[in-house]
Amino acid sequence: MSEVQQETLVERTLTNLATAWRDIAQSAARTVGLSKAPASAKPESLKLLMQDCLEARGGEVSARMRAAALGRVYLEQDAEGRKGFLTVLAREFAVSAEAVEEAVAAYQAAPTDAERLKAERALRQALQPPRLRLLTQFNALPEGVKFLVDLRADLLALRDLDPYLQGLDDDLRELLLSWFDTGFLDLRAIDWDSPASLLEKLVAYEAVHEITSWQDLRNRLDSDRRCYALFHPRMPDEPLAFVEVALVRGMSASIQALLDEHAPQMDPHQADAAIFYSISNTQKGLKQISFGDYLIKRVVQTLSREFPKLKIFSTLSPIPGFRRWLDNLSEGDLAAGFAPEDLAVLPAISKERGLKQIVGEMLGTRNWPQDPAVSGALQKPLTVLAARYLTSKRKDGQPLDSVARFHLRNGARLERLNWLGDTSANGMAWSAGLMVNYRYVVDDVEANHEAYMKDGHIALGPEMRSLLKSSR
Repeated sequence: MSEVQQETLVERTLTNLATAWRDIAQSAARTVGLSKAPASAKPESLKLLMQDCLEARGGEVSARMRAAALGRVYLEQDAEGRKGFLTVLAREFAVSAEAVEEAVAAYQAAPTDAERLKAERALRQALQPPRLRLLTQFNALPEGVKFLVDLRADLLALRDLDPYLQGLDDDLRELLLSWFDTGFLDLRAIDWDSPASLLEKLVAYEAVHEITSWQDLRNRLDSDRRCYALFHPRMPDEPLAFVEVALVRGMSASIQALLDEHAPQMDPHQADAAIFYSISNTQKGLKQISFGDYLIKRVVQTLSREFPKLKIFSTLSPIPGFRRWLDNLSEGDLAAGFAPEDLAVLPAISKERGLKQIVGEMLGTRNWPQDPAVSGALQKPLTVLAARYLTSKRKDGQPLDSVARFHLRNGARLERLNWLGDTSANGMAWSAGLMVNYRYVVDDVEANHEAYMKDGHIALGPEMRSLLKSSR
């Protein structure tokens, strides 16, 4: 449902934007006496329109008109038309190799410091692609920043097809990085009284635990819950990232219990734990521009001021890669997670039916979590293997699991595994129902972050240390 809702939101936004920019272009055209005819999407016409934008003939009004006309052309194209637009922009307005060679030669031949510094400035200018200046012009239009974010979302799907498109994406990413520095962002609370359009986006953008109804959403925004989002001043109605928090007593172990709409409501001022159970980035075009670490730290500060009794700041997180990793283990590596007493309660292992097949069949049984025999036989070995998975690393020294990389890099510690913490279809498919708590101990966050960044050190809580020690 969320994917469909996201697509609907995007299409609605693009339609409104195309209409608004058409009006800007036509109004400006009347003002300065330019043609109101829509621009063609043919490559040569696009190149001429882009060149007109760069040359910036006339004043501010005509510049806005040309940028709006160009943006409108892009918005009104289908997928193939947008690919053609981006290809023209990437190839025809890249860095000029000849200009760079001339600037390098001038720099190398400069006889004095003054001449060398002058040549250096010329070289820097030559290395700036014209397409970057053109992209910057959209910033002056209403919703222009949002347009560029969505344009990059389209570009990400194409960048590997063409090195010029890769270069365009690199340029746009650097531009967005400078615009979306965390110093420019605002933290805002979202509650049931927030605008309906914002609540609709919350439902559509939820990427971890799908919001199934308005009642579900209301439960997540109740008095013992908090939701915070980051906004950019040029995108005031578009959350960039948001986090959902439950205020409870003790560290939560089950997402189903946490999201139970019929559970009794508690007084948030009596809570001692803030559980971050869903963190979502909302803008595909801001990929590789992370806000989650900043968001969590800001929210911890905000909650600490509002609720002085809070002592525990922890996530209740999925383990999205565990089941895939488990399925790919060799027979021997899988068996290493099972103690003799664990194997004794499983069906007999034979040449015809090895451990991998037996475990696969058990996990493939419908409703196996409700079968005490199956669940009891798998709990200890799968929890041990999950602990090994979460502390295993890739060749680059980073943890295998993407969620683990995020929280450990932020300074959290790997605290506790929770058996059958998520019995939803996604939870079973991702991680055989297991969930994990990453705990943010305020006094240790910076030290954990530094140790992780320097040596890849994974901070462990007492329960996780004990589990890993016993499993050896």
